[in-house]
Amino acid sequence: MPETVSKLYRALVLDERVSLAVLDTTALVNEVIVRHGLSPVAAAALGRTMTAAAYLASWLKEDKSSLSVSVDGGGPGGKIGVAADGALNVRGFIENPNIELPPRADGKLDVGGCVGKNGTLTVIRDDGEGIPFVGTSPLVSGEIAEDVSAYFLTSEQRPTAVALGVRIGADGRCVGAGGVFLQPLPGAGEDALDFVQARIAEYANLSSVIEQAGAASVLSAFDAKDVSVRDVRFCCHCSRERAASAVLSMGREDAFDLLRERGTICVHCHYCNTDYTFDEDDLRKLFGESA
Repeated sequence: MPETVSKLYRALVLDERVSLAVLDTTALVNEVIVRHGLSPVAAAALGRTMTAAAYLASWLKEDKSSLSVSVDGGGPGGKIGVAADGALNVRGFIENPNIELPPRADGKLDVGGCVGKNGTLTVIRDDGEGIPFVGTSPLVSGEIAEDVSAYFLTSEQRPTAVALGVRIGADGRCVGAGGVFLQPLPGAGEDALDFVQARIAEYANLSSVIEQAGAASVLSAFDAKDVSVRDVRFCCHCSRERAASAVLSMGREDAFDLLRERGTICVHCHYCNTDYTFDEDDLRKLFGESA
């Protein structure tokens, strides 16, 4: 059965020469489906990206450290943006959440067609050391897994085999989602590279594996020992207070001009699809005026 809370499992395999991470993000994907009203192909594209971002965030040094992943491939789904922190709180959006595309010839969701491949994957990582790391790599396929693997090789010089999957049921809910990441440690040797390439090929249908047998089956397949487990959750840092700060930053004159034009001021959070609305009374209070 899928986890009710998304999980990230870590272990060392192949005589502790390869880092293995397995994620079950079914619950995370279902959360964003509800929040954004995602079509199946949009859910698959965003879900794969959020799973990859959760893995990247697991390498952050502190809970308050942060990173963002953006994918812009020029496809009809539009841009994808995901943010996460070291505590594995993840949030994200896709520009066109209702995008519908016919399935691929093999019957799978056409994530590559949704995302496109004429663009880049960009990661911005801030460990609080003053200078954020920015890495960008060209998209390979728009299917996300290959693109993340290419990012690791070109931007971080760390060969990493990646499998990602999101399976959507007939009712529009996610029935299985997750990721497998195999990364040889420094000095692991050529046989470790051969090992990760051969083993990752076993997870071309990862979402079905997660749906039917769960992440534990993947860990068992690698005979993983001393497995660490962490929760992965959807969490957005927006609030009405932050939205109010955005309104204040406009300045009184511009804020009231916008209010007269639109009747209310609405501050929208793309990450969690929440609207914060301010009327005239709200503005007067914000700017310290009596009603």
